[in-house]
Amino acid sequence: MVAYGTLACSAVLYAMGIVAQSVAAQRAGRRHGAGLGLLARLVTDWLFLLGFAGQAGGFALAFFARESLPLYLVQAASSSAIGLATVFGVLVLRWRIRVVEGWMLALMASGLIALAGSSAVSVSTDLSPATLVSLTGVLLIVAVAMIRVGRTETFFLPAILSGVAFAVVAITSRVLAHLNLASLPGNPLTWLMVIAAVLGQACMAVALQRGLATAVVATADATTIVLASVAGLTVLDDRVAGGSGPWVAFGLTAVVIGVLVLGAQARATSTTPPVAEAAV
Repeated sequence: MVAYGTLACSAVLYAMGIVAQSVAAQRAGRRHGAGLGLLARLVTDWLFLLGFAGQAGGFALAFFARESLPLYLVQAASSSAIGLATVFGVLVLRWRIRVVEGWMLALMASGLIALAGSSAVSVSTDLSPATLVSLTGVLLIVAVAMIRVGRTETFFLPAILSGVAFAVVAITSRVLAHLNLASLPGNPLTWLMVIAAVLGQACMAVALQRGLATAVVATADATTIVLASVAGLTVLDDRVAGGSGPWVAFGLTAVVIGVLVLGAQARATSTTPPVAEAAV
């Protein structure tokens, strides 16, 4: 039960970060435009720093939750932060909830309930040398593809590449989470995770230059959920409660649809340069 509580707190912190950073970007953008001027303004804004702290705390708690919970549940719960951010906006910022948002929140909630009820606590198996080589190859492909995709004008492909890189972060951190923290700096898998995170953020930055933050992050999150969940079930020995396979499929589908649709319902970032991070 501790792991489930940790995961719930992670999603709450992610949601707080999304709302705080979005509001900070909105109020700064009216006076400081975009680019370095906006960034310089944001790093001195306590609300933006609060949002960054929420993102960092959410990642840390999700990392510890991966020690015993399957990736399909952790990634779905982390990505549901966009739904919690909508709820927070309605309750605290007096947003008027839209009909489609209400339906998507209900769909995501049902998906998360299905996933939580279908999950089985388990510790990840270690990655085989072949899998490590494959993950390294995936990151090389993402890096090469990013050079070509960087010349495009749409956010879609860079956002997908970001999601692929963050899926590698999720997969490697699932293995690292059950190790002694003191041993992590000397583990090559830790540095593979760091490289994947940096590459994912670089792809995200390119995507954010071309699209709204909500749409970009939703696309990346949906990609990460699907890839990490498949890898967890096929490579990392993530377990499903007996006979619950169809419920896992339903839960993942519901969460992915909710993330994508809520991502399309831009609010705080619709009129300003986007500032956001993917939930990994």
